[in-house]
Amino acid sequence: MELWFTERETDNIKVQWKVNKTLYSKKSPFQQVDIVEFTEFGRALVLDGIIQTTIFDEFIYHEMIAHVPLYIHQKPERVMVVGGGDGGTVREVLKHPTIKQVDLVEIDKEVVESCKKYLPELAGCLADPRVNVYNVDGFKFVEEKEGYYDVIIIDSSDPIGPAIGLFAKPFYQNVYKALKGDGLFTAQTESPLFNSQLIRDVYSGIKEIFPIYYLYTAQVPTYSIGPWTFTLGSKKYKKEDARLYDENMKLRYFNKEIQRSTFDLPQYIKELL
Repeated sequence: MELWFTERETDNIKVQWKVNKTLYSKKSPFQQVDIVEFTEFGRALVLDGIIQTTIFDEFIYHEMIAHVPLYIHQKPERVMVVGGGDGGTVREVLKHPTIKQVDLVEIDKEVVESCKKYLPELAGCLADPRVNVYNVDGFKFVEEKEGYYDVIIIDSSDPIGPAIGLFAKPFYQNVYKALKGDGLFTAQTESPLFNSQLIRDVYSGIKEIFPIYYLYTAQVPTYSIGPWTFTLGSKKYKKEDARLYDENMKLRYFNKEIQRSTFDLPQYIKELL
């Protein structure tokens, strides 16, 4: 008997994935945590019935959410990652030789522990001595910091459940406060086709707080239909200040051409903003 996983995109669109087997399934205090093996996309983390990442294409998302801001900053040393309990974003951050400290703030310990066991390609990096893992509320953790981080990366799940507060203006105000005088941050900000009002609200809020702000996109097959957006806010550095991509890093998606063109947006997204 074939087993299919169904993910709802909108009230009128559902996408199905053929499942080989379920590797892990547990209800945490915050959400339902599952790790399944899809026939084509391999092992995947699923939270409350929504796919978060798959082994097949995770490198696209994780490289774009990490390296775009880290190359714009001139010397990133202290980085906070909010969410991202799978470890993929932390893995990419650690590739920068200037990094001295990465604080991963993931509210759900079950996500971290299950990914360590079943997604070691992503979460194996969490054993690095530069990494600190805090299983606490990211909103409260950021609120308690001031002028500490060079870069903050908001690698949150969708704006429902425990992640809903990470898409609100008060949170971005606390992010601003937690950054050093030349700090910057990036957040994943959903689909421009299906979450247009959310993107408008987030972009508007960041625009009111940060003097420099950009939206950029990547095509991640796992996520929805069409492109995925990220929004960046910076206190000092502009996109033109970005350090040149180091070819020795040998990434799979991000390269000097992507770095040069990443902020070029299609007309419909420009009009959306």
